[in-house]
Amino acid sequence: MGEIITVGNKGKNIRSDCFVTFELKDKGGPDIRLESKVAVMYGNAIMAQAKELMEFFGIQDASLKIEDSGALPWVLSARIEAAISKAVSPDKEFNPVMLKENEYTTFKDRNRFSRLYLPGNTPGLMINAGIHKPDGIILDLEDAVAPDKKDEARFLVRNALRALDFYGSERMVRINQGDRGIKDLDYLIPHNVNLILLSKCEKPEQIHDVNQRIGQLKKKYKIHNPVWLMPIIESALGVINAYAVATAAENVVAIAIGLEDYTADLGTKRTTEGTESFFARSMVVNAARAAGIQPIDSVFSDVADSEGLKQTVLRSRALGFDGMGCIHPRQIRIIHENFAPSAEETEKAKKIVSAYHAALEQGLGVVSLGTKMIDPPVVKRALNTINLAVKMGKLSENWRETYEQV
Repeated sequence: MGEIITVGNKGKNIRSDCFVTFELKDKGGPDIRLESKVAVMYGNAIMAQAKELMEFFGIQDASLKIEDSGALPWVLSARIEAAISKAVSPDKEFNPVMLKENEYTTFKDRNRFSRLYLPGNTPGLMINAGIHKPDGIILDLEDAVAPDKKDEARFLVRNALRALDFYGSERMVRINQGDRGIKDLDYLIPHNVNLILLSKCEKPEQIHDVNQRIGQLKKKYKIHNPVWLMPIIESALGVINAYAVATAAENVVAIAIGLEDYTADLGTKRTTEGTESFFARSMVVNAARAAGIQPIDSVFSDVADSEGLKQTVLRSRALGFDGMGCIHPRQIRIIHENFAPSAEETEKAKKIVSAYHAALEQGLGVVSLGTKMIDPPVVKRALNTINLAVKMGKLSENWRETYEQV
């Protein structure tokens, strides 16, 4: 008899998941048992899938018990494979078919106003996340997963990258620190992950270590799609080294700040006003701008405080951030609306660009709008506003031709 292995989640509030108990036996062949409220409709399919997985991994003598809470096939597959892998360390993996909808890549400068964090071991929160249209969906293997669940979460996240429809959101994963994070990459890079978040990043060497493994995996699996990186600054040392981190590699597209860990590192308390983090946030913004990448703000943790979130977004945007994290789908709309240019800002930007364009056509060396002179930095800010308004669908694509000529 072998060790009794358990994987997955069960309980009153668990949905779209299952709990698997697996044990190798000396003899007796495969013994598969199922407990499910939907056994009448889906019992045969679940049993057939379980049998297929046992045969795929060459398991002949073992007991497998499945306590189903509405798990989709890719979830069931991840749970069973994780249990078997703990027992026999197979030399192959069972990958669900990659959805054609998930075969896209993303651009370095795409909008990243919102990124929705989802625990990497909780499939019930993943399944419909894409319909809320966040710019990015983060499957979190780090803080959101209990230490004893991290190994099994890798299988679930791997299968989600293949079989879960992300509805065009950037497919992100936050990996663990150190060697565990490097191992996480084995479950991500072959499956078209778009962006990797590096938690608690403090020095360029962490970027280099991750990129070394990414390069090895891309070569092994003949992968040509880009894999972007977003280091998260979460300590005083990370803040001081923000520019070195931001410029550590060409595939670093953004740096984010994590204020909960940062304020803990300072030995202070995070406040709504953010006085204690003003220096750090400014450092991250300046480091990102100097490096030519996107600065991304921390999450707002009070899901019920919509007005507080709005004011935080406005302050964040005023500091120069391009986006922020969110922990609930209801935060996405507020973040998008308040990071996007207002109608007044867009109209002013159009006037500035039009005036500058007209002056160029007339060969004028001096450009003015009303009583105010317009210099190149003002025009650049106006162009950024127009570009953003076009991307957000708040301004016609016809404007793109106008400002691209300036």
